[in-house]
Amino acid sequence: MTALFALATSLLWGVADFGGGLLTRRTPALTVVVVSQTIAVLVLGAIVVATGGWSEAGPQLWCAVGAGLVGPVAMLAFYKALALGPMGVVSPLGSVGVAVPVGVGLVLGERPGLLQLAGIAVAVAGVVLAGGPQLRGAPVQRQTVLLTLLAAFGFGAVMALIAEASTTVTGLFLALFVQRVTNVVAGGTALYVSARRGSPVLPADGFPWRTLPAFAFVGLADVAANGTYAIAAQHGPVTVAAVLASLYPVVTALAARGFLSERLRAVQAAGAGLALMGTLLLAAG
Repeated sequence: MTALFALATSLLWGVADFGGGLLTRRTPALTVVVVSQTIAVLVLGAIVVATGGWSEAGPQLWCAVGAGLVGPVAMLAFYKALALGPMGVVSPLGSVGVAVPVGVGLVLGERPGLLQLAGIAVAVAGVVLAGGPQLRGAPVQRQTVLLTLLAAFGFGAVMALIAEASTTVTGLFLALFVQRVTNVVAGGTALYVSARRGSPVLPADGFPWRTLPAFAFVGLADVAANGTYAIAAQHGPVTVAAVLASLYPVVTALAARGFLSERLRAVQAAGAGLALMGTLLLAAG
């Protein structure tokens, strides 16, 4: 069950990132985040009311609040790093955040077997290579590296926090709702400040209402990914769940290949193969 839900997480995050990347070609990234997460809040709020999730309120929800605060900061740092570039360095370096939930699992006493350790090493190497690391070219600015590491460990912290925010399914709905409300408040504040400073928050021709279903898809896929990861982490080793859930860059690369006809570089194809091999090792272990 851990492997199944963790792989579902990587699939959902991968397609959400792909969809979000397409939307940010015409709409500012912060607007995409706030709109998509607002839709997720409305859906999750209805689910919490329908399932009676409020009864699961407790101190553990502070973990959800923490995830909601860290998430937007990590996302903005990542987008800023991508803007500074080069993307061939930023994308694979962003995957090192998996060290956070893996480290948490080890601190809590998890001890993967030799086969699982090999799978972790192979899968992480595959994820890094699938990002198409740029090994040559102009030197990377120190600010870019620092922003990317901030984003990576922020994403890893969100994974660790959301796994601790609930112990039941209804509690998970409530935790995800609290996380998303916090996301919207933090992101909305940043969006307001950005608008006050004169930065564009909408395309020149106004809000793209025709793409609203795409915004909904991105927001709900991201929420579902957090949910499946929490379930995976609760039912099995966090070290395994975190690595398998971090395969989403492979999904994004393959989606770009399938829908946008982007050609995979040799290093990306090799990375996808290693990621698959690591997945098989983890599942077998």
